[in-house]
Amino acid sequence: MRIDRRIVDAVLLRDLSWFVALADHRHMTDTAAILGVSQPTLSRALARVEAELGTRLFERAPDGVAPNPNGDLVVAAARDLLARYEQLTTELSARLDPDGGVVRLAFLDSMGTSLVPQLLRAFHLHAPGVRVLLSQEPGHAILADLRTGAAELAVTFPRPAGDFGWLPLHRERLVLAVPPTHRLHARKRVALSELADEELVMTPVGFGFRTLVDRLLAEAGVVPRISFESADLSTIEGLVAAGLGVAVIPEQLVGPSGTVAIALTTPAARRTVGLTWRTDQALAPAAARFLAFIEGQWPEP
Repeated sequence: MRIDRRIVDAVLLRDLSWFVALADHRHMTDTAAILGVSQPTLSRALARVEAELGTRLFERAPDGVAPNPNGDLVVAAARDLLARYEQLTTELSARLDPDGGVVRLAFLDSMGTSLVPQLLRAFHLHAPGVRVLLSQEPGHAILADLRTGAAELAVTFPRPAGDFGWLPLHRERLVLAVPPTHRLHARKRVALSELADEELVMTPVGFGFRTLVDRLLAEAGVVPRISFESADLSTIEGLVAAGLGVAVIPEQLVGPSGTVAIALTTPAARRTVGLTWRTDQALAPAAARFLAFIEGQWPEP
């Protein structure tokens, strides 16, 4: 007959806990009474542990039993194993609790001072017992974390292809950011085609935002001349303010360092940031609660 290894492991964990109790009390009858089992049941549990490990672990003593050197080694390891198992069950129970679990949320750097704090504040008022673990990273890293399970939900752009859900949260207009002394600074609107001779500050190749801007420039017939690259859009705004180029960035990021925003004539100069998650597996209860709350409460952009 084939025995389910999960059952064996559960029995072994119980046996180890009884083994540690016996090491603490050093008397078979007393330990069995404390555990609420018969002495023969405790003896069989000790025999199973010794058979599993292939060595004798207890010796008779004048007033009961005592672990031998091998037993002392096993007692130390068993205490550590049982403590780790208790920690595991505690953390797993917390994660699976929709009222007090953990949500793992990844988000774009550019959303760290605007959209994400708004989401977290609203959800915290709704579910104060749920912890949200945050990771701030570029879009391609977010997608990798969703695929591996390191993140359950993500605030990102663009919408990922494949088995991912998508909830639009925020639409933002892209503008041209220029230094206050730039030749275009007084213009109300500018066409992307006018940037053919400008040096541009951009995100690196492989970033979703870079792909969007490259496409907009290509459609305008512009081959970008890149002065600097940065993964952080706020840093790009600072580089523009320092006179190191111009940049196409979201409108709300323009201004902190003194840059000037100029509207773009192309209607496609926009991006939609949304909440995404894997649909090929069920979300943990706390994450499902976060998603349901945002779906039900967040206004359409």
